[in-house]
Amino acid sequence: MTVAVLALQGAFAEHEEMLKKLGVEHFQIRQKCDLERPFDALILPGGESTVQGKLMRELDMFDTIQSQIKNGMPVLATCAGAILLAQQLSNDAATHLATLPAVVRRNAYGRQLGSFSVDEQIEGIGTFPMRFIRAPYIEKVLDDTKVLAKVDGNIVMVENKNQLAMSFHPELTSDTRIHEMFLKKI
Repeated sequence: MTVAVLALQGAFAEHEEMLKKLGVEHFQIRQKCDLERPFDALILPGGESTVQGKLMRELDMFDTIQSQIKNGMPVLATCAGAILLAQQLSNDAATHLATLPAVVRRNAYGRQLGSFSVDEQIEGIGTFPMRFIRAPYIEKVLDDTKVLAKVDGNIVMVENKNQLAMSFHPELTSDTRIHEMFLKKI
């Protein structure tokens, strides 16, 4: 099993550390030719969704990544990654990969000063330490997207077939359970 980590910008190194901890083979996607290597799943890290979306297009990776996700490749998306996957953004006309049937609100918790941590329940996992940094939340799920976690009534983690998306950063904790859940999709 090999997991590719989009490494154009953001918290990709922390996801790699999680994968190392779990003994999973992985590599970084930095340019189009990296997409030619065989891999079984993809991680879209937190960071700046606008920058990541722009770089995927400029580096001619966008269509390939979108097609892989649409064709069932398992994907784990954290924070900005969830924005990249969203079919619709409630406070931005632009969308990116648009593979996740959900409406996401960018920077829903405010700016950097609005960052926070909380321990909350995740369906199938239990209590989990959630780290939110300029985080979005999911305003509405569409089609058969399943809500896995909420914080203060706001949806913060969802699943739709091969896609697992969350508003928070599990890679910034020592808890590997979300990455383990993701690996079971492979």
